Amino acid sequence: MPETDITFRSAGATLAGTITRPHVDRSVPGVLILAGSGPLDRDGNHRRLRLDISRQLAVALHDAGLASLRYDKRGAGASSGTFLATGLHDNVADARAALDTLRARPGVDPDRLFVLGHSEGAVVTIALLAGDTPPVAGAVLLSPTARSGAEVLRWQADQVAHDLPAPVGAVLRLLRVDLRARVARNHERLRASTGDVVRLGGVRVNARWFREFMAYDPMPDLARLGVPVLALAGGKDLQAPPQDLDVIGTMLGDRARTVLIDDLSHILRSQPGPATLRSYRRDVVRPVDTRVLTAVVDWLGQH
Repeated sequence: MPETDITFRSAGATLAGTITRPHVDRSVPGVLILAGSGPLDRDGNHRRLRLDISRQLAVALHDAGLASLRYDKRGAGASSGTFLATGLHDNVADARAALDTLRARPGVDPDRLFVLGHSEGAVVTIALLAGDTPPVAGAVLLSPTARSGAEVLRWQADQVAHDLPAPVGAVLRLLRVDLRARVARNHERLRASTGDVVRLGGVRVNARWFREFMAYDPMPDLARLGVPVLALAGGKDLQAPPQDLDVIGTMLGDRARTVLIDDLSHILRSQPGPATLRSYRRDVVRPVDTRVLTAVVDWLGQH
C-alpha cells in the first residue's frame, strides 16, 4: 500500500501523519480519519493498547480506491505539542488543518472529501463540519454520541459500575464506596479547575480537555450538518450510548444512514459474550469487524 509521511502546522504545533493514495493517474476521493480520545498515534494506537483502528480503515479505503490522511494527535507519535495541555477545541482546530492539507494534496479530488471520525473523532467531526469549514461531500460517524460530554461521562460511569467483576463490586459495597458518586465528584473537580492538568488519585489528568468535552453539546451542531452522514454504532458499546444512533437518525432524516451492529463493541470488534471493557486486550488481537469496513466503503462508494 503506497504511503507518504507528511507534516503540517496547526496552532503552533507540527503534526505528523500519513497519506495513503492508490497508484492511479486520476484524482481520487479523500477521507480524513480522526481517531478516538487519548494520546493516539496515526494508526489509532495507544502506547498501552494497540487498537489499530485508523490504519485498518486506511487500508480498506485504499483497497476501495480512496485516498486518506491519518495523523498523530498532539503530543503523540511524531507530533509536537503536549497532550495533557490539549483541549477538545484544539483537536477540532487540528482536524481543520488536516482537512486543509488533504484538500490541497495533488491527486486528491477537493470536491470529493469526507471526514471519518471514531469516538471522540466523531465528536470532532460534528464540531468541525458545523463550523466555517469549506464544504465536504459527507461524514462518517463511528461510535458517535448525541448528548453533552457531561451526560456521556455519567452514562459511562453507570456502564463501568455494572461491568465490575462480582468480587470487586462486593468489596466496594462492603467498604461503602459509591463508584458513581466518586466519579461525579471527580467530574466536579475537573469542571471547577482552571489549569490544563489536575491530579486525581495520584494521576495527572487532562483537565482542560475534560472541561471542554463536558461543556460541549453536539446537538445544535448536528442540526447544522448539511451533508450526507453515515452513523454506525455497536450494540455492546459501553463508552458511547448506542441508543444515540436513533437521535442522530431522527434529527438528520434523509441525510443520514444509520447502522447498528448488535454484537459490536466500542473498539469496533465483535463481542460474542456479555458487553464488557475487560475483554479489550483479547479483542484487539482480531481485526476491525469486516461489517464496519464494508458499511463504510459501500456508503462512501454511493456518495
